[in-house]
Amino acid sequence: MSLTLTMPQTQTQTQTQTQPETQAPAVALAPREQEALGYIAAGHTYLQTARQMGLSKHTVDAYLRRIRAKLNVHTTAELTRLAVTLGL
Repeated sequence: MSLTLTMPQTQTQTQTQTQPETQAPAVALAPREQEALGYIAAGHTYLQTARQMGLSKHTVDAYLRRIRAKLNVHTTAELTRLAVTLGL
């Protein structure tokens, strides 16, 4: 199962458009990326997440770097907010 996210438009983007509102491109997270994001959002460390998923902490770090790049998110707090919004 894959999760597809649609990034919301900023207020500036909405104000400058003269045509009907369009959504930003959708971003898909792999199931394991979703799982890792859920653990981190729940307050687990990279090591705890890795143990739960049967991975090394370096793999968890790679998953979260990919998620940050895909979603243009820079902090763990932003990742957590996003995960809560998505219901992970």
